[in-house]
Amino acid sequence: MKAKQEFKVVPRFPEKLTALKRMAYNVFFSWQSEVRDIFQRIDPKLWEQSGHNPVVLMGLVDQKRLDELENDTGFVSQLEEVAHRFDLYMSAQPVDKDKTCVAYFSAEFGLTTCVPIYSGGLGILAGDHLKSASDLNIPLVGVGLLYQEGYFAQYLNNDGWQMESYPNNNFDSMPIYQIKDKNGDPLKVYVRFKDRQAAIAVWKVPVGRVPLYVLDTDLDENPPDIRATTAQLYGGDREMRIRQEIVLGVGGVRALKAMGITPTVIHMNEGHSAFSALERINLLRKDHGLSFDAAREVVQASTVFTTHTPVPAGNDTFHPDLARAYLEDYGKELGLSWPVLLGYARVNPRDDHEEFGVTPLSLRLAAHANGVSKLHGLVSRHMWQSVWPKTPVEDTPIESVTNGVHVSSWASREIARLFTRYLGNDWKIDPDPERVWQFISQIPLSELWRAHCHCRERLVAFARRALFRQLKRQGAPASSLQRAMEIFSPDTLTIGFARRFATYKRATLLFTDPERLDKILNNPERPIQIIVAGKAHPQDNDGKAFIKKIIHYSREERFANRVLFIENYNIFLGSLLTSGCDVWLNNPRRPLEACGTSGMKALANGVLNLSILDGWWDEGYAPQYGWAIGSGEQEPNQSLQDLTESQALYNLLEGQVAPSFYTRTVDGIPLAWCEMMRASIKDLVPQFSSHRMVRDYYEKYYRQSSNRYNLLVSNNFQVATEQAAWRQKLMTSWNDLAVVELRGEDLGLKTVGEKVNVKAKVKLGGLIPADVTVEVYYGTMDHQGEFVDREILAMKPYGQEGDAWLYEAQIDCQKTGRFGYTARITPSREKLGNPMVMGLVAWA
Repeated sequence: MKAKQEFKVVPRFPEKLTALKRMAYNVFFSWQSEVRDIFQRIDPKLWEQSGHNPVVLMGLVDQKRLDELENDTGFVSQLEEVAHRFDLYMSAQPVDKDKTCVAYFSAEFGLTTCVPIYSGGLGILAGDHLKSASDLNIPLVGVGLLYQEGYFAQYLNNDGWQMESYPNNNFDSMPIYQIKDKNGDPLKVYVRFKDRQAAIAVWKVPVGRVPLYVLDTDLDENPPDIRATTAQLYGGDREMRIRQEIVLGVGGVRALKAMGITPTVIHMNEGHSAFSALERINLLRKDHGLSFDAAREVVQASTVFTTHTPVPAGNDTFHPDLARAYLEDYGKELGLSWPVLLGYARVNPRDDHEEFGVTPLSLRLAAHANGVSKLHGLVSRHMWQSVWPKTPVEDTPIESVTNGVHVSSWASREIARLFTRYLGNDWKIDPDPERVWQFISQIPLSELWRAHCHCRERLVAFARRALFRQLKRQGAPASSLQRAMEIFSPDTLTIGFARRFATYKRATLLFTDPERLDKILNNPERPIQIIVAGKAHPQDNDGKAFIKKIIHYSREERFANRVLFIENYNIFLGSLLTSGCDVWLNNPRRPLEACGTSGMKALANGVLNLSILDGWWDEGYAPQYGWAIGSGEQEPNQSLQDLTESQALYNLLEGQVAPSFYTRTVDGIPLAWCEMMRASIKDLVPQFSSHRMVRDYYEKYYRQSSNRYNLLVSNNFQVATEQAAWRQKLMTSWNDLAVVELRGEDLGLKTVGEKVNVKAKVKLGGLIPADVTVEVYYGTMDHQGEFVDREILAMKPYGQEGDAWLYEAQIDCQKTGRFGYTARITPSREKLGNPMVMGLVAWA
């Protein structure tokens, strides 16, 4: 029987305790321990039972307990103090709020365990981005999807094979609330799936000062298949994926408009939100009567795109027939025929066999694109260079902004207290990172070590309980359950490996030589224990086979007390592992790890990294901070690479890692180890924090893109219209451009400090110097005359000769070596935020 109607009963909050409700509905608690402390104090047992979810806690707490707390002067005093600091934090005004509004789109956001709308690194990165934007008071809003089932919950069968379950999220028990329209009804926007309409509700997750708006299709007015669009993260088939991306991109922009939010910048975190750029063009055409070309000028100039994966499978593509079924009519709204729209989404628009790709679409509609580490930026330029076939790889318009982590969210309670004691409270806001983090040197090594040992003890205790639960569910005998509560030692060197079980991450590399690993882990003087966690995609049987292989090894007698796999990796488990392990292991196949932020979370706790030189570790590694497996080699023979790097890993564990950990003073402190911990925190944490990352985005892209947006929309979009006409003039005139003569004066042997005068004669056809930038392209050369590196120097016009313009520049000789130069013409750097995205270049 189903109820005809329903109602809800909630506790009555005394006046003195109303601040609890205000703070419960803001995930600020996820990175502020003092806020979590106040909720835990209400009822420690209920706090654990709630899964550290203050909204659930508020629904479970007994009315009698609330009445008691109202008369508890100590509790009320603590609450008032915490609430006062929360209100001060929330009342600060954003920087540049009148000029800038960034909308950050992502398919997933990892904020806290009780908002399960994330799967892994991409979502955690997005959550940390919002948190840092909040702390730095950047005017930003997030846009994502609200999944009814989220990503799957993982459990293992008796044979160690990963199984999946999809528990329903109860939105009433999450720190979110539904957005209402001006009549008090749920706000809805609509998109089309072929010939059907899909209704979308909008919810809000307050993330400190930053609102995250999440979209929900699970509405009664939608048919069952449309309701299921936001059921599962990364679930379903290709048709489900394109529906999700339409909801995120098109529906997200429409939701912002319905709420009266007009972003000056849209940041697309991966290609899942590529359709947001198309919808912004659509709205500009409908609301302001702009042509497609003029609207594209506004949108391209104010769009930032971050690509996160060098693995082709990580870049969504759709069969042209499927994409056409969903997007052809939408293209007509944009003023585009289907072949033209399809061309935007292909690397080669003329390749009839190529699928519809959201990454090429994003690259073509964003003035700024970036990878997530320096190495990944290089890999991405090679990967997507064909989008701009006349542009050398090094000039492919994809830069890099290395990822970072939100230190306040990932530093353990013990480590965070040390930071506050020796750095002051400013470390959380990070106003002057170079100055603030230098005070890490003042932390005594003994205090740092004691704090870390507490974290390891907590991890081992949790690991025992987790294994006990896993075995009990599988029907293990009492002897196995008893042994589970005795597994591992809180004094043993502990290695952590936890991440997505994609095969390129090589989770089984450590087990390449089980006999040698046995000797290393069971060394009686220097034992090592390993904790593994992570999920394979439900359709990735190879990744699941890796998990099964590790489970089987862990059941062998020689590894039974040395290797443990913990089910259902999530934010809570991740925080325990990245703070409680001594060493964080990462061994991807270079260069397929775009960044690898889990190692940064370990870094924030003084956990030392042992990693392949890939992603962020290629930038961060130095011998005083951790260990590198290999020297950055890329071996085409994968079996040989696995063998070589597994042996290098074993050598490091035996020869450096274990000896350093177990070499102690009379007080039991590994001084050399602790010196590495302290040095890595001091030098690397400010470099790899999400505060630094968000500042980089703001300074490199957000501010410039906002300024370009405000310029282009000025005078009723007159500037955008003129810019579109100018672009068209460039396109039609470009084949007439040429560098007809290039010569250097006084060439030959030069000494450092001298200059080379370079002059060029340039034909511009129907263009004038203000339309273009003429540049000297110079640098050192190899033996074949190819540039090894390059510098770019703008040339200045100084006259005319017939129908040609004369340009000149001076190359300053600052380095020794064999140099060469050439010249090129590009669209004006003054008129375009990034002239290389047009793909127009004329070389001498």
